[in-house]
Amino acid sequence: MDKMEKKGEVVLYGTWGSAYCTRVALALKLKGITYDYIEEDLTNKSELLLQYNPVHKKVPVLVHKGKPIVESLLILEYIDEFWYNTPKLFPEDPHDRAMLRFWANFYDQKLFPSTFPIIKSSGKEQEKAIQDFSELLKVLEEGLEKDFPGKSPFLNGETIGYLGIVVGSSACNFDAFHEAVAVVVDSQKHPAFTSWVATLKDHPLMKETLPDHHKLVAKMREKYFQSPQV
Repeated sequence: MDKMEKKGEVVLYGTWGSAYCTRVALALKLKGITYDYIEEDLTNKSELLLQYNPVHKKVPVLVHKGKPIVESLLILEYIDEFWYNTPKLFPEDPHDRAMLRFWANFYDQKLFPSTFPIIKSSGKEQEKAIQDFSELLKVLEEGLEKDFPGKSPFLNGETIGYLGIVVGSSACNFDAFHEAVAVVVDSQKHPAFTSWVATLKDHPLMKETLPDHHKLVAKMREKYFQSPQV
């Protein structure tokens, strides 16, 4: 499939601070796909967003030739299957692909949600929530080192792969979370994860696509504490 699409054939509905939307933008850019972007105000959702995603009523939504695809992980798979030219998001080996999907689901269903109790707590309760997060992060580290020995699970060859997009879209913003909320990733305890994320953050495409650090810190403070706290 030719990477070039006619104007308006590929449209991404998103919001700038969402890691889930960053995932889709990263995949499209990695594939060299021309797309239009529509910023959604989630406090006043557009009729088109509600039409394209009537079940969850949220972003991201990728509309391709008038047909919507929702849920970021499914959108990534769609992108890789439809625009099958290189670079590929997934490796050729079926077992590797299955393991990447497993750990992406673990990140979305277990690890990332464990940051929410950290946001909502303080003192000893927050310390316990951070410890719980750290234990889940250790599970991720050890599992990836076992399933992908001697190589980065976040890269497919020399390019960012599926799991790199899934994890990097939020983990590369942990510095903003540390500044706005609390430090959750101790580099001494999690050297492998810290090294993987540092490599992702250094990638030109990741730098180009991630939201501005200071703007994100202000947004987190406003969202979580009702004040930008500048």
